[in-house]
Amino acid sequence: MSFLDRIATANACEFDRFLPFDALGARIGWVRRDLVHRFARYSPTLTVAADRLRLDSSLDLPARRTAAMDMVARDLARQGLTDPWRGESYPVGTRFGETLFEIERAAASLFGIRTYGVHVVGYVEGPDGLRIWVPRRAKNRPTFPGLLDNTVAGGQPAGLSLTDNLIKECDEEASIPPVLALKARPVSAITYNMADRFGVKSEAIFVYDLALAPAFTPVNRDGEVEDFRLLPAAEAMALVEHGESFKFNCALVLIDFFVRHGRITPAHPDYLAIISGLRQ
Repeated sequence: MSFLDRIATANACEFDRFLPFDALGARIGWVRRDLVHRFARYSPTLTVAADRLRLDSSLDLPARRTAAMDMVARDLARQGLTDPWRGESYPVGTRFGETLFEIERAAASLFGIRTYGVHVVGYVEGPDGLRIWVPRRAKNRPTFPGLLDNTVAGGQPAGLSLTDNLIKECDEEASIPPVLALKARPVSAITYNMADRFGVKSEAIFVYDLALAPAFTPVNRDGEVEDFRLLPAAEAMALVEHGESFKFNCALVLIDFFVRHGRITPAHPDYLAIISGLRQ
């Protein structure tokens, strides 16, 4: 086991198994070659070509594209081809901040859409050294139940700014009040592409560091977390490096944290590979 193993797990994707998904002449995602025939029934919204899947160019407004893709996504969900329906929309575009249309979160990986998220590493510095607040995901979570997570982590939904989403997630997941959440420092971004059972989970994570007072204890409010533990940085680092206790993308965020806080240094034999591997 190694940090590079964690990075390899998050980027296990053979792109020759996928076809591009295009909209307005630009690639916005990926679809599995062996599933592409399932999209033919949705013509003219979707057109299956030999080398790609295309969204109907006559859908000339974001609202029209959103409505058309929502009908497709709901039908595919009924066929069991998506994650459990979340009732949350993600923006779809060729870059962050662009919204060609919106799509249900559950269908994002089926279409290989790049999604975005905010993750906060809450840490404490004191006489006992550097420690990190680590939550354990509730066992009833539909994805990755019981695994360790970042202090605060959530997807970036449509219609919400990064700052507003940061405040919302901090409140729901750790009872961090807005005045404290706004002290979180944007420090990094991580990207990865991982094949899953439906398609490609492609994500960019905006990473924040939040220094917390020793007297502050995070408390979950939305039922997604079983408990929090304040782990010494060395213990959290060992868990990431030598096991699979952490949710796969949360491990990447912590690896980045260890680099930025001088726990993984240029003396590490995999230092350059680690840094480049966090941004795919």
